[in-house]
Amino acid sequence: MKKNRFKKQWLNEHLHDPFVKQAQKDNYRSRAVYKLQEIDEDHRLVRPGQLIVELGSAPGAWSQYLARRLGTDAGAALRGQVVAVDLLPMEPVDGVEFLQGDFREPEVLQRLEQLLAGRRVDLVLSDMAPNLSGIASADAARIEHLADLALEFATRWLGRDGALLIKTFHSGYFSQIVTRYKQQFRVVRAIKPKASRERSAEVFVLAQQPRFDAS
Repeated sequence: MKKNRFKKQWLNEHLHDPFVKQAQKDNYRSRAVYKLQEIDEDHRLVRPGQLIVELGSAPGAWSQYLARRLGTDAGAALRGQVVAVDLLPMEPVDGVEFLQGDFREPEVLQRLEQLLAGRRVDLVLSDMAPNLSGIASADAARIEHLADLALEFATRWLGRDGALLIKTFHSGYFSQIVTRYKQQFRVVRAIKPKASRERSAEVFVLAQQPRFDAS
């Protein structure tokens, strides 16, 4: 009974959610786009000419936003490049190169690196989220692992002025995630966008000004 009540509550909330309605009006695939939009507008992350890697891209709302920001919305040539990766399939987005596969698998990471062809990345975005088991310690470890994977990729591929934005969750390891990010970046912020539901443990970490050698 509790499960059914939760489903009804979620559905009612979803149907009346202003961000859901706005996403439908703006022809975006999910309300998640407004989380990225707010962070981008506040911190000027996306700029023409950039090479951007998006981890955990399905269903594609962030990819749509990036394509529009880089000038492909009306069929114009892409001013920059977006490479998106997800375990799940994703409907094509004009101007975005999509790679389906599990980012945690070495062969998928190798295919991604082949697409980059040795070029430095300007912006890494990660909307990856683990499948949660309900066991707090196990879920926290999965959350930490994804944050570490994004950080490891960024330290290998980001350019001198690059930035990394990840979605993560408040858990037992959150402070450790932030600490590790501060070891690699001079500026690290925890951000809760307006489109992120208040009851959600979701939080975004924005890391800028790399400390590592990105020459």
